[in-house]
This record gives sequence, structure tokens and C-alpha cells, in this order.
Amino acid sequence: MLTLALETSTRLGSIALGEGPRLLAESALSVRATHSETVLEEVDRLLSRAGAGASDLEAVVVGSGPGSFTGVRIAAALAKGLCYARDLPLYAFSSLRALAASVGRAPVCALFDARRDEVYAAAYRHSPLGEADPDPSVLPLGRLLDALAPVEGWAFVGEGALRHADMIEARGGEVLPAHLGVPRAAALLWLASELPDGRVGDRMSWEPDYVRASGAERGVGRGG
Repeated sequence: MLTLALETSTRLGSIALGEGPRLLAESALSVRATHSETVLEEVDRLLSRAGAGASDLEAVVVGSGPGSFTGVRIAAALAKGLCYARDLPLYAFSSLRALAASVGRAPVCALFDARRDEVYAAAYRHSPLGEADPDPSVLPLGRLLDALAPVEGWAFVGEGALRHADMIEARGGEVLPAHLGVPRAAALLWLASELPDGRVGDRMSWEPDYVRASGAERGVGRGG
């Protein structure tokens, strides 16, 4: 099954093409503003390099957030549009799970920087294929470390881990290097092949999991 994977929750995103778990091609996306500048063009280029076109796609899998609100929305809109236009199945997985799967070890805690001294976090004690504990959430790092205690033996990965490396290492955790710190579209292909329950039932009503409201939405809530 020829599957397109889209992961744009961070500033360094990626797209991948695969047959089941087998990776055919993957391309990184690095942009200064938003992924909308490059993602459509790169999808066309990736398909062309594989000798395929959009009509050959049989499924789409997308990183569902959290992360950059704009980035997550771009991948979600493109995935839903492709699936609706061509009646393709849509699979969606947490971008934190994709990050954990990209590392290939456990126990692992995936962290994105949520600013305001908070992190987006999901911890996988046995495997990124298992349940997250805690589930993807936004919280202060200290509260997360208390929930995972003892922290010794845990690996922490992602931009959130790098930002708070001193605190994590002081509690006995291991911070993985920066080159492992972004979720990969190739990991989404693997997740889709291993976790069929990631298939979205109602493709057009599905929405990403932002975990918390956007800055604009929080501003509206403070108005008045």
C-alpha cells in the first residue's frame, strides 16, 4: 500500500513515502516561516522521484500534534484534502509518539517546548507502540519529572528536553542528542503499519490534537 506520511509539527518537518513499513523516500522540510511554503512542492517532488503521482497513493498518515499550531494545521488540511479527493484512508498519530518511535528505545519521554516554562510531553515506558503515561499533555517539567520518578533510566528527547537538559540530568535522566530530537515522517509509516487502530473513522470531521488552545484562542478567552 503506497502511503504518504506528513509530519510538520516542528520547525524541521518531513514527508515520507512508503509501502507498508518499508521506506521508499523521505525529505526534510526546513522553513523560516511556515511549512506551507514548501510542503506541497516537496510532496510533488517526492512522488516524482519515486515514479508515482498523487493518483497512486493508497493511504495518508499524518502527525496530529501537538507542536506548532500552524505547522500541525497545514499537514492536517493537506492530509484531509488528499483523502477526501481520492477517498483514501487517513491515519493519525501523536507527533510525540512519532518522536518516541524515531528514537527506537524505551523508556522514553518525548518533549516539545511549549514555552511559558512548560513542555508538551508523552512518556512511553515499554514501547512507543504502547499507551503513553502520561498521555500527551502540557505541563511544567517539574511536575512531569515527579510523575515519572524515579527518573533514572529514562531517556528524554526533543527540543523541550534540550532546553531543560540541566534540570532533567540533575534528576538522573538522560537527554538524547539534538539529531534525534525531531519526529520523522518515516516513523509515522511504521506506526501506521503496526497500529491499525490509528485509522481515522470520519476523515472530514477529524481535527488534530493541539493539547491546549492556540495563543489567539487564549487571547479571546482573556478578552472582556
